[in-house]
Amino acid sequence: MARPRTFDEERALDAAMRTFWEKGYEAASTQDLCDATGLGRSSIYNTFKSKQDLFERALGRYLDSMTTAHLAILEDSTRSGADRIRALLALVVEDETANRTGGRGPGCLGVNTTVEAAAHETRAAEMLERDTTRRLSALRTTIEEGRRDGSIASARQPIALARFVNAAIAGMRVSSQGGADRAALESIAEITLDALTR
Repeated sequence: MARPRTFDEERALDAAMRTFWEKGYEAASTQDLCDATGLGRSSIYNTFKSKQDLFERALGRYLDSMTTAHLAILEDSTRSGADRIRALLALVVEDETANRTGGRGPGCLGVNTTVEAAAHETRAAEMLERDTTRRLSALRTTIEEGRRDGSIASARQPIALARFVNAAIAGMRVSSQGGADRAALESIAEITLDALTR
């Protein structure tokens, strides 16, 4: 009996994650979450303690999924450091342009949460901080390896460049939500890479 419940919880978390991603924490009503998950209110509150608990679990699922995919690219030792960052930026462009609705990209649940809730949601802020630390560490290592392999030429500190790339990716996500098209996002990606390689 435990396996179907686990499966249902995972499916419900995915549906809740998409709802929070689309609407934000505050605007996502309990009814929105019921409609998305196919669960009744009592089932949601029996499975997840509260809307905040459901949100935190959905956010954790999102961050783990996205960061794992990004780290797989950044840790690919068969590519140069610059090629890894180029591939990461290309993935962001692809994600944002392949999943557009009404001429706008989906953006990033992590970025949205930083803007909307991190200042007053301590647990979410902690989750986002841990995720950022993981991302910055991987970017810094990739940049250091790019320096060693000669593909990254910037003399700036690797951690400063890592923060810059991370901020550029967040900016691409927000720009896409605002309606920036593929050409605009590719231009941002190209300039970001130029800052590392020239």
